[in-house]
Amino acid sequence: MANGKRLPLTNNVVIDQATALDLIDQLRVAVPEEVRQAKRVNQESERILEKAQEEADRIVARAQEQAAFLIEERELTRAAEVRSQEIIAAGHREADEIRRGADEYAASVLVRLEGECVKALQSIRHGIQMLDERRGADSEPELEAPADETDRMAGHARV
Repeated sequence: MANGKRLPLTNNVVIDQATALDLIDQLRVAVPEEVRQAKRVNQESERILEKAQEEADRIVARAQEQAAFLIEERELTRAAEVRSQEIIAAGHREADEIRRGADEYAASVLVRLEGECVKALQSIRHGIQMLDERRGADSEPELEAPADETDRMAGHARV
């Protein structure tokens, strides 16, 4: 085609028809092979892309499963920790209630014991007083109590 002739005053070129037809025939033969080869390359690249996409999908699915497992495991651990804290708190509350109940019971027992001790002390003082009165009746002629008896009564009062 380089040997074509230029028409004066135009951009047109005159070429040999037989050479042009021969070139077109060569292109017809060469282009379909190139097109077929390009299609094969294109199909191969699509197949590789599909395979890569499938592998990526498998990897993502596996990662999601693993993440779900770890999240579930973490959630179970967190739930167990929360439950253990609840159990410990309930144990503390129950221990406090038992302690309060025991303290109230001990206080009521001690109050009753104090009352009985007061009654016993009053009975003892009453008995001493009766004995002192009986002794005093036996020795009525004396107006003043002897010094040692005054000391004895002071000693009883201290009890």
